[in-house]
Amino acid sequence: MMDLTITALLIAALFLMLGSGVWVGLALTGVAWIGMELFTSRAVGDAMAVTIWGSSSSWTLTALPLFIWMGEILFRTKLSEDMFKGLAPWLERLPGRLLHTNIIGCTIFAAVSGSSAATCATIGKMTLPELAKRGYPEHMALGTLAGAGTLGLMIPPSIIMIVYGVAANVSIAQLFIAGVMPGLLLASLFMGYTMVWALLNPGKIPPAGPAMSFVAKLKESRNLLPVVALIGAVLGSVYSGIATATESAALGVVGALIIAGVQGELRWRQFRDSLLGATRLYCMIALILAGAAFLTLSMGYMGLPRQLAGWIGQLGLSQFQLIVALMVFFMVLGCFLDGISIVVLTMGVLLPTIEKAGIDLVWFGIFVVMVVEMAQITPPVGFNLFVLQGMTKKEITYLARHAMPMFLLMVFAVLLIYFVPGIVTWMPAQMAG
Repeated sequence: MMDLTITALLIAALFLMLGSGVWVGLALTGVAWIGMELFTSRAVGDAMAVTIWGSSSSWTLTALPLFIWMGEILFRTKLSEDMFKGLAPWLERLPGRLLHTNIIGCTIFAAVSGSSAATCATIGKMTLPELAKRGYPEHMALGTLAGAGTLGLMIPPSIIMIVYGVAANVSIAQLFIAGVMPGLLLASLFMGYTMVWALLNPGKIPPAGPAMSFVAKLKESRNLLPVVALIGAVLGSVYSGIATATESAALGVVGALIIAGVQGELRWRQFRDSLLGATRLYCMIALILAGAAFLTLSMGYMGLPRQLAGWIGQLGLSQFQLIVALMVFFMVLGCFLDGISIVVLTMGVLLPTIEKAGIDLVWFGIFVVMVVEMAQITPPVGFNLFVLQGMTKKEITYLARHAMPMFLLMVFAVLLIYFVPGIVTWMPAQMAG
C-alpha cells in the first residue's frame, strides 16, 4: 500500500510540473529529487551528480548528435526537391499516382534523417504544394504524409533507437538493422491503402501526365543518386561491421557535407544554422535523458521497479496479453508525452518485466518504436500533427481524423511482428552470424 502511495505521489508531482510548463528534463530531475529526499536515506546531491554525469558521458550516445546534425545539413539542401523529381516519373501509372511521393519520399528521407518531425516537415514542404497544384485530394495528401512521416523513427538511423539502445543496453547497430524490414513493411502498408482508396475513388485522382520513355525516367532518377549513395554508405558500414553506429554517424555527417558542397548549398550560414539546430535539439534530448537516468536511480532506491514488475507478474498475463497491455499503455502516454520522454521514462521500470517474460530486447525495441510512432499522430501531443498544423493551419482534429487509417495500419503491423517475429529478428541474426 505504501508503494502505491509513493508511486501516486511521484506521478502527481510529475504531471503537475509538466502541466505547469516546466521542461521535461527538469521535471524528471525534480521528481527524482523529491523521491530520494523523502523516501530514501541516500545523499541526493551526490547521487544526482554521479548519475547525470554518467548518463551524459556515454560514448554510445555520441552517435545521437551526429545523426541529428546530418539530418539538419540535408534539411537545408535541395535534396527534397531532387527526390520529388526523381520519384514522380515512376509513380504516374500506380493507383494513387503522385500521392505515393509522400510515402516513398518519407521512406527515403527517413534513412538519412532519424527524426519524424524533420521527415514530415521536409517532405511536406515539397510535396503538399505540388499535390495541391495538381488537384490531388487534400485529406489524402495530409493523411499519407502524417503516417509516412513517422517512418523517420523506424528506418535507421533513428534517434529514438539510439535512446532506447542506451537505456536498455542493447546494440544500436542491431537495432538499426532490425528496423529496416518493419520500416519497409509500414511503407508497403501505407502504399497498399493508398492504392485501394484510389481504386475505390477513381474520380478523385487527377489523370496521369504525359507518358515518358524509360530513358527519360532514368534521366530524371539521377536526382536520387546522392541520397541513395549516402544511405548505402551509412547503413552498409554498420551492416558489414566496418563501422560502429557512432562511426557511421560521423561518416553520414561527412557525406551530408559533401552532398551540400556539390549542390552549392554549403555556405557559412547553412553550416552555422545546421550546427546550431542540431545543438539545440540534442541539448533538449540530453537533458531529458539525464533527468530520466536520475529518476530511474531514484525509483531503484525506492524499490518501485521491483514492486511494479512483481505486480505485473502476479497478474498472470501471457506474453501476448502483456504486449497488448503495453501497447495500450504507450498509446495513452503518447497522448501526453513525446516519444523520447516515453522511452526514457518507462524503460527502467519495464525492462525487468520484459526480460522475465522472455521477450527479446531487440524485438521489444522495435515494438516500442512502432508504438511511439502511433503517438506521433494521436492528439493532443502528436508531433507530426503539430508539424502539419504549422504548415497547413488546419485543426488538429481534422488532421488526426485523416491520419486515423495510418494509425490502424500501425496497429496491424504491431500484431504482425508479434506473430511473425522474424520480420524484426532475421536481419540482426544474419548480422550477428
